[in-house]
Amino acid sequence: MTTPRIFNFSAGPAVLPEEVLVEARDNLLSLGSSGIGILECSHRSKDFEAIIGEAESNLRELLGIPTGYRVLFLSGGATTQFSMVPMNLLGPGTVGDYVLTGEWSKKALVEAKRVGETHVAATTEPEQFRRIPRNDELHCSDRSAYVHTTSNNTIWGTEWHHEPDAAGRPIVCDMSSDFLSRPVDVARYGLIYAGAQKNAGPAGVTIVILRDDLLRLDQAAQDKLPIMLNYRTYIEHKSLYNTPPVFPIYILHLVLRWLRRFGGLSAMAEHNRQKAQLIYDVIDGVSGFYRGHASRDSRSLMNVTFRLPTEALEEQFAKEAKAAGMDGLKGHRSVGGIRASIYNAFPLAGAQALAHFMRNFATRNG
Repeated sequence: MTTPRIFNFSAGPAVLPEEVLVEARDNLLSLGSSGIGILECSHRSKDFEAIIGEAESNLRELLGIPTGYRVLFLSGGATTQFSMVPMNLLGPGTVGDYVLTGEWSKKALVEAKRVGETHVAATTEPEQFRRIPRNDELHCSDRSAYVHTTSNNTIWGTEWHHEPDAAGRPIVCDMSSDFLSRPVDVARYGLIYAGAQKNAGPAGVTIVILRDDLLRLDQAAQDKLPIMLNYRTYIEHKSLYNTPPVFPIYILHLVLRWLRRFGGLSAMAEHNRQKAQLIYDVIDGVSGFYRGHASRDSRSLMNVTFRLPTEALEEQFAKEAKAAGMDGLKGHRSVGGIRASIYNAFPLAGAQALAHFMRNFATRNG
């Protein structure tokens, strides 16, 4: 007997396309006709070479990645990139600029400070991270090696809806929570990194898209880097220096196939906009009961965050929603309230169900 699936609003690891899960299940015992299950597949096998090669090809197609960029598959989560970025890109006399829009960008700054000189180019922390900075608020160092941004902020529910203008400086962007949710002009960025567990696959693999000319450290500086924290290791060995996260990369390659069948990133962006709009319409329409955290021009299409009149009502809301088949709605512990995470694979029917529940709950408790 199969247990019915519920609507999973978790911030991550997040919901995956059901057809991807079914195909992965079917390949657990044997990947195609190989007689070897995907969990047992060697990263040196021709089967896996085909998987990782197709994953890179589909990423390049979906994102329109220009020539001169490397696509790398790493382990360690996006958090490891907080250290790898400055270790590989901060040379003597240069500065890492950081735009603070939430907790993850703050954590990235903490790790960069361990490596070299840093500078806060902009922050909205005094406003409780309710909005994304305008481009005219970015004040970067004259010695900037890069400007680090975080495209979507899962905890606070904000997202960049304009490309950062760093006045020609390389932009490094943590896109972990809205990666592949919309088209992106990759050429505007020097380095993009993203943990897969929101939109691209399960936890365990991190995608790095890196422009060749950013690796400016001289050979002596490169040689001092730990081998597993050196981007050149992954470039020279095509992400296969050591055993990579084989199963997460396999799921990623299935998700990328699914995205192509869906119609690509423009179609996915419209799908995500429709889901988010259903929920924001209730927040805006039920005056005085629901209060969105993010400013309207900075609202995330991935993580909808809002408060109710009291914490007791928020607890009741999450409890009743779970009983109604909607799990993962409790807000992050540092913010409280409610958070609905509606990543790529989250179905439109789930957003409709939540919107209906929200109206009903407000009527009964308003």
